[in-house]
Amino acid sequence: METLVKLVPLPRDLWVYLVIDLVLALLLLVIMKWLAGIFRKSSVADELGVKDNFAFGISIAGGMLSLCIVLGSVVGRHVGEGLESAATGMLSFGLIGIVLVQFGRFAHDKLVLNRVDTRALIADRSVSIALVDASSLIASAVILRSMVLWVDGSDLNAIIAICTGFTVVLFILIFMTRIYEVRYARDNQNDSFQGALQKGQMALAVEHSGNLLGTALIVASARHLLNYYPDGYVSNVTGWLIVSVVLSLALYLLVNISKKVILWGLDYRQEVDKQHNVGVACLELCLAVGIASIVNGIFEFLS
Repeated sequence: METLVKLVPLPRDLWVYLVIDLVLALLLLVIMKWLAGIFRKSSVADELGVKDNFAFGISIAGGMLSLCIVLGSVVGRHVGEGLESAATGMLSFGLIGIVLVQFGRFAHDKLVLNRVDTRALIADRSVSIALVDASSLIASAVILRSMVLWVDGSDLNAIIAICTGFTVVLFILIFMTRIYEVRYARDNQNDSFQGALQKGQMALAVEHSGNLLGTALIVASARHLLNYYPDGYVSNVTGWLIVSVVLSLALYLLVNISKKVILWGLDYRQEVDKQHNVGVACLELCLAVGIASIVNGIFEFLS
């Protein structure tokens, strides 16, 4: 059997750490669900089982997945350091993850889509807004995961670096969304980007979800280019800000060039903005996420 399957040597107590992490992860997911019900002022079971609110389900699913992404960067981080240390680290980073992801959602609702009442529209079954909401949560989690992997240890310096860096990087999502809004207004006789989402423009929601996820992935690759200094509070923040802006703008240009090449002969702007072609929007989403993943892989290899 050993000649057919060559396993990496595993610590004998690994299963104990695995059980602790999984139990605590389940507990944190329950907390996330409970908080979602409180913030929405409605029972999750009632919205999904009684009202059959698909939009609410998409939004909650985005929150759950975002927390799992963050916890995925914490699981195994404290293996071999003692069971108490593992449990404490999982809980602390998990709770910080919940707080920061929720803060990212709040910032997206109030600052990014500042002209849209996200909660009211999701309660009113707006699938397009729910899709953008879920994507913003996942994008925030992708960036947060990158920062958790970037720092060393679980001390106060690491927590400060994660919180301050994450707050600054949220500016990138706002900055890039404003660029997309300007582009949409220019190509659609000064029409409102947020207004189109509010009206249920699904193709635009799919495209913008790809923009958010692609931006998050390209920003996450900044951890391969930046050195972490525990007491370098200013340099850590400015480093993430400058590198993230450069990478985001580079992705914007690369995606636009790839669209012109791959979708040659197709007026993809007309298809998405005017004809609400979800198929073309899906292609644009894949290009944004795919190119960002390729660049992320290159930087990971170099590091």
